[in-house]
Amino acid sequence: MERAADLEGACGIGPELIQALLQLGTATVYEAAGGRGAMEAAIKPIAAWMRVAGPALTVQCPPADNLMIHLAVALARPGDVLVVDAGGHTEAGYWGEILTVAAQAQGIVGLVIDGAVRDVEGIEARGFPVFARGISMRSTNKSRPGQVNQPVRVGGVWVHPGDIVVGDRDGVVVVRQGEACRVRDAAMRRAELEQQILGRLARGELTIDILGLRERLGGLGLLGDG
Repeated sequence: MERAADLEGACGIGPELIQALLQLGTATVYEAAGGRGAMEAAIKPIAAWMRVAGPALTVQCPPADNLMIHLAVALARPGDVLVVDAGGHTEAGYWGEILTVAAQAQGIVGLVIDGAVRDVEGIEARGFPVFARGISMRSTNKSRPGQVNQPVRVGGVWVHPGDIVVGDRDGVVVVRQGEACRVRDAAMRRAELEQQILGRLARGELTIDILGLRERLGGLGLLGDG
């Protein structure tokens, strides 16, 4: 299956586009994508400063077994974000400081996991972005097969290999690789509009006027005669 790194010539998917999506932020990207791709709110950064964007290298693990994550680290390309379906299981730490060091050496830029991680202080100290459903000190096995580079469901969202994953303090959003350029452009327009709105608000205009809510509120009898 094609990965985003193979598509740079097709629609400009590459470091500049990925960085643009990261700078625009997950909320703006989500809205620009038509309200699609937002993972469940339970998938959170383990530290508020963590931000990540890149093509997904997808992994599916059996409960309490991280063998496939070790395989994925060995197969990864620089710039990849590991996106792991651990079935929402949070009673084992599928990822810790050892995998963090291994991932950074391979050029992996972050992890999104529908499961738990451990060694949180060590991960934070190494500056590696991790988005997870939970934290657990318990260990995992390394014995059962799963899948790598196949579609997975993580945080309620289907993620395909090469989809662009963007994470920040607001959460994680997934952009289909074939829509990345369109979503980037729409997000840039939305960000420009939001800056205009912020300026109008700073000058004293009301949100009910800028967003066209006055008539609706009046119809509901919530503004009185004024």
